[in-house]
Amino acid sequence: MPKLLAFAGMDPSTYQSGTYNASKTPMVKRGSTYLRWAIMQASRLVAMRDKVFSDYMVKKRSEGKHFNVARCHVGKKLIRVIYYLLKNNTAFVPQV
Repeated sequence: MPKLLAFAGMDPSTYQSGTYNASKTPMVKRGSTYLRWAIMQASRLVAMRDKVFSDYMVKKRSEGKHFNVARCHVGKKLIRVIYYLLKNNTAFVPQV
C-alpha cells in the first residue's frame, strides 16, 4: 500500500515518530502528477457525495487541518478503498 500511495505522489515527505511536529510538512513532488490531480479531484467529489468520506473530512477538519490537507487525507483513504475493491474484485457499496 505505501508503494501505491508513493506512485500517486501522496506519501508523507517525512517518516519520523516521537516528538516530531509535522505541521509544515510539504507535499512530495514524486509520483504521477496526473494521478495525484485526479485523486484530489475525486476526493473532493466523494467527500460531498458519500457519508463515510464526508465524516472523515469533517473529522480531519475538526483536528485543525487545512481544507486541502484534509482533502489529501480523503484522497489517501480513497486510494486505499479503490485498492481493496480491485484486489478483492468487489463492488463499492455505500454505507448508509
